[in-house]
Amino acid sequence: MLDRIQAYIQEHNLFSPTDKLLVAVSGGLDSVVLAHVLHKLGVEFAVAHCHFGLRAEEADADEQFVRKLARQYEVPYFVEFFQTKKFAEQEGVSTQMAARALRYEWFERIRQAQGLDYIATAHHQRDTAETMLLNLTHGTGLAGLHGIRPKTGHLVRPLLAVSKPDLYDYVVENRLIWREDASNDSPVYQRNRLRLEVLPVLRDINPSLDHTMSITAERVGGAEEIVRRYVEETAAQARRDEATTTYLDIRTLQNTAATAVVLHELLRPFGFSYLVVKDIVQSFGAESGRRFESPTHLLVKDREQLVITPRTLTKFGTHQLQAGQEALKIDGLHLRTELLEVTEDFEVPRGKAVAALDADVLKFPLTVRAWQEGDWFMPIGMKGKKKLSDFLIDQKVPLNLKDNVQVLVSADGKIAWVIGFRPDDRFKVTEETERVLVVKRM
Repeated sequence: MLDRIQAYIQEHNLFSPTDKLLVAVSGGLDSVVLAHVLHKLGVEFAVAHCHFGLRAEEADADEQFVRKLARQYEVPYFVEFFQTKKFAEQEGVSTQMAARALRYEWFERIRQAQGLDYIATAHHQRDTAETMLLNLTHGTGLAGLHGIRPKTGHLVRPLLAVSKPDLYDYVVENRLIWREDASNDSPVYQRNRLRLEVLPVLRDINPSLDHTMSITAERVGGAEEIVRRYVEETAAQARRDEATTTYLDIRTLQNTAATAVVLHELLRPFGFSYLVVKDIVQSFGAESGRRFESPTHLLVKDREQLVITPRTLTKFGTHQLQAGQEALKIDGLHLRTELLEVTEDFEVPRGKAVAALDADVLKFPLTVRAWQEGDWFMPIGMKGKKKLSDFLIDQKVPLNLKDNVQVLVSADGKIAWVIGFRPDDRFKVTEETERVLVVKRM
């Protein structure tokens, strides 16, 4: 078994012979085997033990056992006593989830503080099978079917090459002693029910179930990598990011294989579920304006694109820009101003992010505010009025971006610039202009 584990470590480049590990040891059979294996392989390591305060005297005995084990191997020993139930209540999570969060956060702190390279846990093939089936029961994509990865960041799992029977054989052969955790037999936990009631039936059908599922996990992991690359290629063609807004080209998406699957991967960072994504795909042929929400973002189907914005965008209030003020930062908007004298070589700056305004026509203080129904202005180059609502329609501004449009207003109430779009003709630079206020959106 040692040779198989050594080969697995090398195959997956888990760590090098000179790396130092922090080994998570509960005192159970799996982690006792892991510590013994690493000791036999000559790996330099320290032992970390978590006391979750859940099993009274039994947990105290576990801690004493692991402490003696570390002393036996003559390696550094670290222990932490957690108030797991209190933490679970504060965070509103299950005891198991609380214990997981506490231990991995603590492991990483110890790893960094002690200058160790990796954290090793004792997950094995049976753990992979349980994880895959549990994820499948709850509903999952490829990410839930690749099981437990050999290496994730600073976490390594050297025992994924071996089965539970292998571990039993190893402790018998090496006469190892371990501690039994009675909670592993409690039907209260979903994983335990799966382990005790479901998996035995499946092993009757396939005695090599753990190994078979381990191979399946490896193949799924490979398929996931293929999908990841395909999604990246699609994103390069379909995605455009501007400030806090993301645009996805519908036509490009429609030309992909398994459109809903690809779109779900693209929208994963924005929190959209697969069922919502399927509805989004159905909306591709519908009229513009369909809205979809995730806990964090709003998506609008707008003509030939999907427009995604954060739901946490604040509504702009009213803010003033005084004469001589060079910058204004409000609610995610950053404006910079520069007052210039007009000379013979002066050129009016161009672009949506900049406005060149006749400073002597403007009346201060200037006001920055959100646009309102009934607002109108005279877009530069036009002599007539234009309702701002109609202007935004003409500019094809998506619904979820309209609320974030702001205007720069002169003290006499005239809109001087629809910020990011068009200045007002009444404030444009002319041959009579002597001073120019240049306002840039940064």
